[in-house]
Amino acid sequence: MAQVSRDDIRNVAIVAHVDHGKTTLVDAMLRQTGSFGDHAHLGERLMDSGDLEREKGITILAKNTAIAYKGASANGREITINVIDTPGHADFGGEVERGLSMVDGVVLLVDASEGPLPQTRFVLRKALEANLTVILLVNKTDRPDARIDEVVEETHDLLLGLASDIHEDVPDLDIDSILELPVIYASGRAGRASLNKPNDGEMPDSDDLEPLFAAILKHIPAPTYDDAAPLQAHVTNLDASPFLGRLALLRIFNGTIRKGQQVAWVRQDGTTQNVKITELLMTKALDRFPTESASAGDIVAVAGIENITIGETLADPNDIRPLPMITVDDPAISMTIGINTSPMAGRVKGAKVTARLVKDRLDRELIGNVSLKVLPTERPDAWEVQGRGELALAILVEQMRREGYELTVGKPQVVTKKIDGKLHEPVEDLTLDVPEEFLGPMTQLMAARKGRMKNMVNHSTGWVRMEFLVPSRGLIGFRTEFLTTTKGTGIANAISAGYEPWAGEIVTRINGSLVADRAGVATPFAMIALQERGSFFVDPTSEVYAGMVVGENSRADDMDVNITKEKKLTNMRASSSDEFQALTPPRKLSLEECLEFAREDECVEVTPEGTRIRKVELDANIRARNTSAKKRANENAAG
Repeated sequence: MAQVSRDDIRNVAIVAHVDHGKTTLVDAMLRQTGSFGDHAHLGERLMDSGDLEREKGITILAKNTAIAYKGASANGREITINVIDTPGHADFGGEVERGLSMVDGVVLLVDASEGPLPQTRFVLRKALEANLTVILLVNKTDRPDARIDEVVEETHDLLLGLASDIHEDVPDLDIDSILELPVIYASGRAGRASLNKPNDGEMPDSDDLEPLFAAILKHIPAPTYDDAAPLQAHVTNLDASPFLGRLALLRIFNGTIRKGQQVAWVRQDGTTQNVKITELLMTKALDRFPTESASAGDIVAVAGIENITIGETLADPNDIRPLPMITVDDPAISMTIGINTSPMAGRVKGAKVTARLVKDRLDRELIGNVSLKVLPTERPDAWEVQGRGELALAILVEQMRREGYELTVGKPQVVTKKIDGKLHEPVEDLTLDVPEEFLGPMTQLMAARKGRMKNMVNHSTGWVRMEFLVPSRGLIGFRTEFLTTTKGTGIANAISAGYEPWAGEIVTRINGSLVADRAGVATPFAMIALQERGSFFVDPTSEVYAGMVVGENSRADDMDVNITKEKKLTNMRASSSDEFQALTPPRKLSLEECLEFAREDECVEVTPEGTRIRKVELDANIRARNTSAKKRANENAAG
């Protein structure tokens, strides 16, 4: 029963806030260790393999790579460094929690100018709760607005604050190691790191990342295992291969696993089944290669188990010792996803429009996405999908749209809880970085959304950092208004902060909608006559239907408009016919902007060719009756 460590391997996760440079740093680590062939074609952000990840410039799925390090600190050996690249966006926090279950330490990346942000706090808390070793890496030291000393100090304060918060829950927390936190200064884009602090805005004094590799080998503990314990391997991620079917990514904690071996598969409900490992794959750089066996500390992929899911255990059939399930935080935002019920459904050739296909796709998403929940609704062709945030759910809908599905998506809502008989709703810590001149408008905007200011710091750089506690409801549709108010210069970041009592009604959109009152084709003549009333979302000659939202009204109420009206033609020449009429170009809304814009009585129609906003109830007469009934109910309640 001796504890043995494997000194030829290190398992480390790179964690940080969104856009602080994690994926770019992993690129540099792969290149400098010669992980690719001489003639390999390399792009940027190699770990961001999905189309949406590349378009949005963010990491969505946690992925792993294996770096074969043979540098000066390896003392002539080859040491495998398994690196997990985690998402920095709070909405994909389930991926972070999963990534941390595979590693023995983390490299915490912090931007040399922006400093620790809400997601930094989230990933650090998870790392400390798991008792993982932390290395601080101050990235982008060459930024002109870098403030290295303050950022290191802020990170130390954050670490000590978190340690005091969780020391009761984690009694064996090593406070000394937190105080002696190793600090590395780097520029991931340039591929340089150093232990010596450069001046603000300057490059590190080393020419490569050797100091980072040395720090990982010195401070991140090697995997330890019990040499007498049977096989224990945790499923931490899933993938698929066109040849091998479903692949389960494992972190082996004890024992050895071999190709062709019979193992016990411990399911989520506690039942066990003996299965055969048909293929065993080891990661090298970004590719997987077959191997005959793997032992404790390795991160491998196995094939041959069709319905295996995240959090389950593979164990020795003769001595089954299951590992604890991976737990993730509860969802905060929900939206209804159903089949497309609009009059224009099924127009796209080859689109997937049936309820069975939509439900199968949502069930498939549940397999790999641990922070998502799908619940039934009163209707058989619609489901309530719950997730961490608006962005995570919008990414799911966008992926389904690209795969050829037609959907009707409801407005995002918050997932409420009853605590001691009182209604509670999720709240978030919101950090805003804005130029000084927008301080007043931002305070006003947050007050309307029931935000409470917790802190405000002026770094004397012309920018102000404000921290608010705001209901999650108040952040639905916030981004567009925030960017408009700050003229595109502001930066907003939010992270879940638990539940608080219901804050009351929040009015997020003051303008009403322009709603088409009949089916037909939008005409320039009608749009020119109506453009004084508001702005449009549709092009001239676009097909519309009754109940479709075609624009935003300049006033608070919805307005039914005839956008298909044609000019009456006569054979008499009118005196005005030579006047050129200018039509303002329509606003093109992305999927996220459509979801933000939609009110409670509106939903978004999603098709492979684009998105449209429509009323849930298409008939104008029924909508009017519902509105007057709601008004009477409110008056009676007030009276």
